[in-house]
Amino acid sequence: MTTSTMDVFRFHHTPFYCEENVYLLCKKLCSDGIANAEGSDLFVVFISNERKQIPLWNQKASRRADGVILWDYHVICIQIKKGGIPPLVWDLDSSLPFPSPLPSYVSETIRPSFQLFSDYNRLFRVVHAPIFLRCFASDRRHMKDSGGNWIEEPPQHEPIVAEDGAVHNLNEYINISVADAITDVTTSSVKDAIFTEKHGVVIKENQLEKLVCQLSSLE
Repeated sequence: MTTSTMDVFRFHHTPFYCEENVYLLCKKLCSDGIANAEGSDLFVVFISNERKQIPLWNQKASRRADGVILWDYHVICIQIKKGGIPPLVWDLDSSLPFPSPLPSYVSETIRPSFQLFSDYNRLFRVVHAPIFLRCFASDRRHMKDSGGNWIEEPPQHEPIVAEDGAVHNLNEYINISVADAITDVTTSSVKDAIFTEKHGVVIKENQLEKLVCQLSSLE
């Protein structure tokens, strides 16, 4: 695996269902030999905040030239490999190269140099993919209005059910607050939590690359 781009159309994508898209992405990366068979080099990242308003740039759904859009939440996958390969970001909704090296993705999509009002500051929940693939569930209830009608057309595949039988726990992943964020990503307890906790850890946006660097040292 190199940092050369891949055909994004090899991967399933249903608009507005990024959590299920990333779930299937992880499974395919594993089955195709692009990731480790059990997904140990993959990390699922939920991006949101208390107000469910996060700006991200270079998104295909945007109608602006700079590709900026205000999502309520977004989900991506970060791959950490050995052999001098930079961490890679797999974002099926991005117009950037697919996958993108983490530094360029952060620079072009998160744009930390862009001064945001505090209401739009982004938080990141980082979950180890093997745990996510076992524990995540969605019956898509969040995509129905009060009358039971679809707000956005659902994927054609069956809803995702967790190994323990849970049918919906999406809110447990996307409900993120500043109070949940850890203060120091370098401690061993943080790394332990990522590899053992169902909901991973929550960090602030200026900690993302530092945390990935810490995880890279373990690979």
